[in-house]
Amino acid sequence: MNARALLLALWPLAAQAQGFAGLGTSIEGYALPQPGTEFAFPADHGAHPAFRIEWWYVTANLQAEDGTPYGLQWTLFRSALAPGGSEEAQVWMGHAAVTTPEGHFVTERLARGGTGQAGVVADPFEAWIDEWRLAGDDLETATLSAQGPDFGYDVTLTAQGPIVLQGDQGYSVKSEDGQASHYYSQPFFALEGVLHLPSGDVPVTGNAWLDREWSSQPLADRQVGWDWFSLSFESGEKLMGFRLRADEGEPFTAATWIEPDGTPTPFPNGAFAAEPQDDATVAEREVPVEWRVTLPDRNLDVTVRAINPQAWMATSVPYWEGPVTVTGSHAGVGYLEMTGY
Repeated sequence: MNARALLLALWPLAAQAQGFAGLGTSIEGYALPQPGTEFAFPADHGAHPAFRIEWWYVTANLQAEDGTPYGLQWTLFRSALAPGGSEEAQVWMGHAAVTTPEGHFVTERLARGGTGQAGVVADPFEAWIDEWRLAGDDLETATLSAQGPDFGYDVTLTAQGPIVLQGDQGYSVKSEDGQASHYYSQPFFALEGVLHLPSGDVPVTGNAWLDREWSSQPLADRQVGWDWFSLSFESGEKLMGFRLRADEGEPFTAATWIEPDGTPTPFPNGAFAAEPQDDATVAEREVPVEWRVTLPDRNLDVTVRAINPQAWMATSVPYWEGPVTVTGSHAGVGYLEMTGY
């Protein structure tokens, strides 16, 4: 399968990167998320091929010895071409990026299932595409690596807290029509390692956040994009929140407040709000790069700003993703993903 054919095969997955527009199409033959499903680890770290789409998503806020902030992303996407769960019917896409205050480095990999080029094994855990790897025993400790034409990284992740189930015990509703995904996070990784940049190697430390989701029809067909926030506060508390934009009407929102010990409190549609405050011209389009984020139930009222407004993922299906700073009622750092702009 050549690259263009593989991109066409990846269209359901590509729609995800555009905010899931188009994923309201037929799901006959695929598994659907069910409320009340009990997660089992390490098995659920692995693939769920009966579902149409799935991803392993790591973002990290980093700092060099001189205090310079950096961001890191590593993502492996799986998409099924047809129901049945066969390995040959799976296609894979990998994204890797490093963001600096002045630059944004990004690269992409594509693979077809059944060849060994990409895949995921649950126990001992390993996710890979080509030489890129996220691997570790039950994800308590893991190594993470990726290489591109002009950058790369080799880092180690160590969990400092528990896995967090998003939504209702891992059942994350995405629309008023009831579309949903299975969703959990590991937001407590400590990170150390090295970034390989054109200017030389940069030792870094920081914190990382792993998101895991799988579904078959995660959004309604009228939803055209999303804005997703993962914020880590100096108090030790954390917030995951998103708003899903529709072609008309108010966005659908959801959030999870995470205590320092990992205790989650989910919030329904309307409790969390994210309002754009300032735009930047990015890849010939206007993209919001400063936000007011509020969660009144937790007295949260913060400004979220991009470290580098030009953190554009110029991949086969483009989107914005990069590290942010948090100021206001709570101080901290985080990551922002925006699709559909």
